[in-house]
Amino acid sequence: MLLTAAAGFYLGSRGGVDVGLLVRTLIGVALVAAGTNAFNQVRERDVDARMRRTERRPLPSGRLTPRAAGLFAGVISVAGVLYLALAVNLLTAGLAALTLASYVLLYTPLKRKTTLNTLIGAVPGALPIVGGWTAAGGAIGPAVAALFWILFLWQLPHFLALAWIYREDYRRGGLAMLSVADPDGRHTGRMVLLYAMALLPVSLLPTLLGVTGALYFFGALALGVAYTGVSVAMTSAVTTARAWRVFLVSIVYLPALLTLMVVDKVV
Repeated sequence: MLLTAAAGFYLGSRGGVDVGLLVRTLIGVALVAAGTNAFNQVRERDVDARMRRTERRPLPSGRLTPRAAGLFAGVISVAGVLYLALAVNLLTAGLAALTLASYVLLYTPLKRKTTLNTLIGAVPGALPIVGGWTAAGGAIGPAVAALFWILFLWQLPHFLALAWIYREDYRRGGLAMLSVADPDGRHTGRMVLLYAMALLPVSLLPTLLGVTGALYFFGALALGVAYTGVSVAMTSAVTTARAWRVFLVSIVYLPALLTLMVVDKVV
């Protein structure tokens, strides 16, 4: 979240980067992000206790009480939103509050009810780059909308691959993930490819909208082809090894794409 907020800030800056404002933005974003994570762990402590990869988190392991965790989450979340309102601007603070609310009040409870939770969860995951953009004074418009949709679409193959790898853990936790109700993984694989293919043309929009130049365009095209390429294998036979490849390529894809944006920003 900090990485994408910083990239959004740089891309939204006009006439040079205000380093002090950037630092204040990242402090506020870090507080809200930490509060969101903490609230999520408070609400899902029963789920975490049933899942092997999360059973040793502070709440299910008993190292921290729900009351203490809830107080901590509330204090830093409110502090982060207020800090952004006072030290940055109201729009960025509002976006941070929306990120927190959509994650904790929508995404977290929907994980127990519907496989569509992944789509809902991608919204708060994509908002920090918008918050960075507005913190720098960038206006809401097509350019920042393109950045939002890049982040939104990038997350879906990333999380679907991860959900396949840990599908047994999600089943034990009682979470309604697509991979849990997809025995052979074919549907999961098709959705991974669909979202990777949708991301490819969307990732080229920053250049078409005048935010970045040709270097970014061709770099984004190459990254998109690679992301789509590893996703194709998921449609024929879904294996843990293939899911790991998609996940690892997604980890490389995002920082590489953001780096290209920063290096090739059109002044």
